[in-house]
Amino acid sequence: QVQLVESGGGLVQPGGSLRLSCAASGSIFSIYVMGWYRQAPGKQRELVARIGTSSLTMYADSVKGRFTISRANAKNTVYLQMNSLKPEDTAVYYCNAARGTIAAATTASWGQGTQVTVSS
Repeated sequence: QVQLVESGGGLVQPGGSLRLSCAASGSIFSIYVMGWYRQAPGKQRELVARIGTSSLTMYADSVKGRFTISRANAKNTVYLQMNSLKPEDTAVYYCNAARGTIAAATTASWGQGTQVTVSS
């Protein structure tokens, strides 16, 4: 079972940037499709971005062109670079490890979440 620990959340002004990190342990990181999800108060958890084992990526329409997901298999870490942040990006961001492809993956594990707040 892979364990996931997120870091890098915080308070940022609109237009600012943050980089989230998710460190994995307990399993072979490179075999997992890694994803970032978010959940705002009163809303369902939604997929933000996903990166496959060959580093193919996909993004939610709401973050395309602003967010970039990447992975460093040697460090067992996945990142989410978030630029041009908007107040509507405010949410708890969760790291996800799954088996499958970026189009269809079955969750293996979730991280505990990290709060991102975009506000002036």
